[in-house]
Amino acid sequence: MRNIALIIALCLCSLLGQAQKVKIKTGIEALKEQNFKCLEGKRVGLITNPTGVDNQLKSTIDILHEAPNVELVALYGPEHGVRGDVHAGDHVENFVDPKTGIPVYSLYGATRKATPEMLKNVDVLVYDIQDIGCRSFTYISTMGVNMEAAAENGKEFIVLDRPNPLGGNKIEGNLAEDGYISFVSQFKIPYIYGLTCGELAQMLNEEKMIEQPCQLKVIKMKGWKRNMDYEKTGLQWIPSSPHIPHPHTSFFYPVSGILGELGYMSIGVGYTIPFQMFGAEWLNADSLANNLNARHLPGVIFRPMHLKPFYSTGKGEHLQGVQVHLTNFEKAALSDIQFIVMEEVANMYPDKAIFDNANDKRFNMFDKVSGSNQIRERFSKRNRWEDVADYWYKDVDDFRKLSKKYYLYK
Repeated sequence: MRNIALIIALCLCSLLGQAQKVKIKTGIEALKEQNFKCLEGKRVGLITNPTGVDNQLKSTIDILHEAPNVELVALYGPEHGVRGDVHAGDHVENFVDPKTGIPVYSLYGATRKATPEMLKNVDVLVYDIQDIGCRSFTYISTMGVNMEAAAENGKEFIVLDRPNPLGGNKIEGNLAEDGYISFVSQFKIPYIYGLTCGELAQMLNEEKMIEQPCQLKVIKMKGWKRNMDYEKTGLQWIPSSPHIPHPHTSFFYPVSGILGELGYMSIGVGYTIPFQMFGAEWLNADSLANNLNARHLPGVIFRPMHLKPFYSTGKGEHLQGVQVHLTNFEKAALSDIQFIVMEEVANMYPDKAIFDNANDKRFNMFDKVSGSNQIRERFSKRNRWEDVADYWYKDVDDFRKLSKKYYLYK
């Protein structure tokens, strides 16, 4: 009996220790603590997906539906849908949520901004989605254009804030430019922008980055600090899309995502390490790893690897390449890595230089994700990162200064 009691005590201590590791409360937790006061007497529409959960992993949909003083009347589904049952890029359809009986309207398909018809029975739109801190991930686009919809239709807009998985200090990339604004670069912000969704919403609203400012309220987190990447928060991770299965995948999305738009080499989508690698049939893994490691990039080590992707680029083929290991996240310049890989590939295999061989029909998407055609055009002249770097970082200092006006956390 004494041994059983000891085991139970140890298990309880372990569980308590796990609970204590959660260092922050997200916006939905703060809203619960406020007993949903800002929603009382209002008909509520909720923009969310499976990442909208409290610290016990209960869906924000169910929390608001069950709250006695909240009238949840509509749900709005971004890319992947409110329950996460739609594949990347597939259109989300309107339907009725089988669990709650609440109508679900699509915000990823023919309609990305809620229409007056979708909003006619709603007084306030609530946004609760975990983003990954990168401009080309479409959830912040959904947030911004539907802030516009709220303003145009006289509705309030409330953001339940969540951590930026990359922390609040890392900023990389040029501002998206006129002519290259799209759903993967909806706003004139850097590629890595260093703000929470609540902070970004405030900036979009106040800096006239959306067509019409809305009546905005941000429900702040408790305990989050700018030096926290997601793993430091202690929160559980819900995949923000099928190819962002772990919190550290957010770190790697900007490492390879721009290059990945060309479909020229595998970046691990279709294998077990999405966005964490570069591979092709014609590469020599050891040589590429040696050449990249010889550059001594801060906080990065490249490991030679062999693989056969299960789907997507290189499916079923024997590829060689490198896995990217981040040894110091703070020091690593994440988005630079793909351009340095592109340069090294061109050095080693001049006949395989990427823009000479990639499908030029994909250049438009590459430019949209880059926020400019200048990245591609400058790089393709000599296949040198140094020809691009100044342009890529030209807006960072000014944006950092501007964004500090909207910091909600230290």
